[in-house]
Amino acid sequence: MAESIDLNRVSFIVMREMRSPIIALIVVYAVSILVMVSIPGPVIDGKTHNMSIFHALYFMTYTATTTGFGEIPYEFNNAQRFWAMACLYVSVITWFYAIGSIVRLFQNPFFVRALEERQFTKAVKRISGPFFIVCGFGDTGSLLARGLSDHCFPSVIIDDNEERIKALKLRDYRVAMSGFCADASVPKHLLEAGVQHPNCKAVVAVTNCEETNLKIAALARLLNPEIGIIAMSKVEVFEETLATLGGEVHVVDPFKTFAKVLGSALKHPEYSGLNRWLAKEPGASLNKFCAPPIGHWIICGYGRMGHEVHRVLTRHGIDTTVIDPHEATDTESPSQYIVGRTTAKTLVKARVDQAVGILAGTDDDGHNLGILLNARNLNPGLFSLVRQNRHENRLAFAAANIDLIMQPTMVTARRILFLLIAPLLKPFFAYLVADEPDRQQELLAVIHRLNDKIGTRQPHLQTIFINETYSHAAFKFLTGGNSLRLGHLIRHPADLTKQLPIVVLIIKSGDTLIQLPSDDYLIKSDDQILLCGTHPAVRLLNATLNNEYTLAYVQSGEILPRGYVMQWFARRQLFTI
Repeated sequence: MAESIDLNRVSFIVMREMRSPIIALIVVYAVSILVMVSIPGPVIDGKTHNMSIFHALYFMTYTATTTGFGEIPYEFNNAQRFWAMACLYVSVITWFYAIGSIVRLFQNPFFVRALEERQFTKAVKRISGPFFIVCGFGDTGSLLARGLSDHCFPSVIIDDNEERIKALKLRDYRVAMSGFCADASVPKHLLEAGVQHPNCKAVVAVTNCEETNLKIAALARLLNPEIGIIAMSKVEVFEETLATLGGEVHVVDPFKTFAKVLGSALKHPEYSGLNRWLAKEPGASLNKFCAPPIGHWIICGYGRMGHEVHRVLTRHGIDTTVIDPHEATDTESPSQYIVGRTTAKTLVKARVDQAVGILAGTDDDGHNLGILLNARNLNPGLFSLVRQNRHENRLAFAAANIDLIMQPTMVTARRILFLLIAPLLKPFFAYLVADEPDRQQELLAVIHRLNDKIGTRQPHLQTIFINETYSHAAFKFLTGGNSLRLGHLIRHPADLTKQLPIVVLIIKSGDTLIQLPSDDYLIKSDDQILLCGTHPAVRLLNATLNNEYTLAYVQSGEILPRGYVMQWFARRQLFTI
């Protein structure tokens, strides 16, 4: 429906702009040809030869280009030459008028807009694999698009800022990223972006406006009840509304997400390190974990982040003092609350000399860095947790040697990326940090295994679907009554004594979740496998899953004959034996 609307718009604008020039050309040519045909031609052998309509049209055609191929089919008489001169001048002027109209047409912003809209719709229709719609291309949308591109997932991006869409076309993405400048909260644009496309898996609303995100989520649910929805929201009222939309809806609040990670880091520093390493955070390592100390903390800024961090620290029994210019008005106001800006005087009053950690969590980057420098002068050993609001300030924050940086856009993009590419990661993490006996040892064992197999190389998370679409050789192999063990699947096809640098984290088989499956696990059709490995290893595994010969080789060690001749020879050998 959207495409026909665009086609009508483009046709309408073309006809409106080109109607007069086309009519002028038709009239000029018609009159010229009719007069040319009616003028008596030269007399040859006593007979007058008038020009035919075809010859007149041919003459007018090349006359318009001013090339002048001569006088056909016979030499003109003076009357014909006079009319030919008139036709030449009039047709050239008419063509200049038509060409000028074409130039004006391509400068018409409505025509350019309609043309871009149509091209965008056609590009979306050409996407053959799964894709996501990302509404908003600010810092969060940009980071998310980069992450999706690294995992070879194409996306359709809508943003109302033309400069951002122009910048999108200059990025070096691995896969095609179609972008369009439009208001994503308009239903028509969501339809054009492919919200009803069978390959569209989810709509992600990460614009800077909470109400727009809510509207996009509601429209997407109405236009496609089956589609997944992920919306960024920091307002609890909107979160409650989003939760009532039904179906698969995820609400991502960067401050709550970070608070959960901080809470886990206080209890399981290794988990925090693993999370940062899987997210490819700069400087993250499996050998070095960030462990926030237990003791007295100072929270500077009691906004949304301050509230969430205070809630988490209090839950862990940590003593806190809050410094904020505004009076606390909510029911969760801290017992130690200092009203005022964060200065040396208020920091001393907050017992900075006894503190082990400080949070600079205001919405101003310059102020946060100032708080950090001020506090370090009074207590150089403080653990620093600083909020970075703008991505372009990363160089200043990197130079400040901060223990833990909270960047809302990065936290949001990372959380959404995990939800899209690795939905099984959430139950896997929940399993690792569950308060169960020996769970800490399992967490350390996973980290040791990842460190042993991948080490300092970049990790690559991927969800493998054992089905006809994504793993057709493995699916055919299993549905043919054969059995395939996990340990065989991740063998290196060039050396069966070795395994690929891949660690399988969790398998979803039906409604059952198998965490850290053993190599003896028998893979079933329609299993979902979440694994972590190096990028080349995962690519090699995907090739094995889609090549019946390689799959049979890693499973049994036997090389299947290829081609009719080799298959005939193999059958003959078998018969002889």
